[in-house]
Amino acid sequence: MSKEFIVVQISDSHLFADTSGLHHDTNVYQNLIKVLQNIKQLPHVDIIVFTGDLTQDHTDASYQLFVQAFNACEIITPVYYLAGNHDEPKLLNHHLASAPFCQENVIETKHWQILLIESKSDTPAGEVTQQQFSQVANAINAKKSQLLLMHHHPVDAGFFIDQHGLNNQQQFCDFLDAFPSIAAVGCGHIHQALTLPMALTKRIVNLYSCPATSIQFDVTSATVAKNNQGPGFRQFILKADKQLFTDVTFI
Repeated sequence: MSKEFIVVQISDSHLFADTSGLHHDTNVYQNLIKVLQNIKQLPHVDIIVFTGDLTQDHTDASYQLFVQAFNACEIITPVYYLAGNHDEPKLLNHHLASAPFCQENVIETKHWQILLIESKSDTPAGEVTQQQFSQVANAINAKKSQLLLMHHHPVDAGFFIDQHGLNNQQQFCDFLDAFPSIAAVGCGHIHQALTLPMALTKRIVNLYSCPATSIQFDVTSATVAKNNQGPGFRQFILKADKQLFTDVTFI
C-alpha cells in the first residue's frame, strides 16, 4: 500500500455554453482541457477535487461542457466537487452524476480524511452554515488528520477578492481551534496560488488557494483583472506520518 495519498485540486473553470466562450479574452474551455491533459500525465493521482465556479454564464450547456472535457481527456480518476458562488448545486448534482464524478463529501484514507465544506450563500460572498459545521464535526475522526477543501477563502487574501470572501471568518477559525487534527485548508475562488497563514488560539493552520483553470487574478489591481499567468492546479501529497506537502503547477 502506498505511503502517500495524492489529491489534485482544480477550481474556477468559468465555462460558457460554447467551447469558444471567452472570459477576459481567454478561451476557458481550452484552458480546462490543457489542465486535464497535464493532470493525465502525472505518474499517480488518487483523487481530483473541483472546488467550484464551474460556470460563468449559468447555462445548462456549460455544465455539459465540463463533463465533456473530462470525457474528452479520458479522466477515470474519481472526481469530487463543490459548488462555487457562480454554481447551482442542483445542476451540479444533475450533470455530474456518473463516473468519474463522485458526490460524497468525505473521502477516507488510512491516515487522512479529505472533507469538502460547502460555502455557497445567496451572495457572491461565502458562508458556512451551522448545519455544515455540525456535519463536518460529526465526520471528523480525531485519530486521523484532515484536509478541508472549500470554495471561498476563510481569511483575507489582501486584494479585491476579499469583498467576496467568507462572511463568518471568525466562526470558521473557532471551528479549526476545536479540532487540532485539522492539518490544512484549501480553497478556490481567489484565482491565485497563495499560502495564507490562519492564526488560531494555539497554532497556525495554512490556507492554500488553488490557481484557476480559467484565468489568474492580478493581485495588484483594485478591480477584477487577469495577469499573464496560464491555467493551473494544485497537488496535495498526504503522507502516512500525517505530514502534508503541496505544490502548484502553471501551464
